[in-house]
Amino acid sequence: MSEIRISAEVRTEFGKGFARRVRAAGKVPAVVYGHGESVRHVTLPGHDLMIALRTPNVLLNLDFGDGKTQLTLPKQVQKDPVKRTLEHVDLVLVRRGEKVTVDIPITVTGEVVGGAVLDQSLNNLSVTAEATHIPTGIEVDVDRKEEGFQLFVRDLELPKGSELVTDADLLVLQVVVTRAELAEESAEAAEGEEQAEGEGADEASAESAE
Repeated sequence: MSEIRISAEVRTEFGKGFARRVRAAGKVPAVVYGHGESVRHVTLPGHDLMIALRTPNVLLNLDFGDGKTQLTLPKQVQKDPVKRTLEHVDLVLVRRGEKVTVDIPITVTGEVVGGAVLDQSLNNLSVTAEATHIPTGIEVDVDRKEEGFQLFVRDLELPKGSELVTDADLLVLQVVVTRAELAEESAEAAEGEEQAEGEGADEASAESAE
């Protein structure tokens, strides 16, 4: 599990005007809460934070420059809908050894057989894991899987130390045949029937001529 140390500054000013000035200076406003402690308002370096958040469920070890640090987990990230720049981040305090609930990605590898397509219904899985040992995700191999193959949450092999939160009966993915493929098969079947009927008619005409 990735743990990144990042500098943090306590802020005492609030409001949209202050937030704009902070972002213009290349920083991002954030709040830190959890474990019954008072909410702490901070600012974080925007560039460093953006890079850190590329890792799912990254642990951010906030360094306040006074010898004190706080281990946190990003809970909610707000981005500008157009620019996609960071607007605000909510961080929840965690302790080493404690269990946390997180969503981890389901990654699919391999190619299904030709003519079929993969229909993935679930892209993330909710699990509980130790805060400092959060799994990076689950990998599913669908190489050479054929039409009719289905995979449910209960079929997944959970990372060591993780416990399932998501409903075990949910469908993760299935292999299906496309409408175009079905139409092609139907056309081939119809063509075969027409050919058989034509051959039967030819045989009947020949018998009549005899």
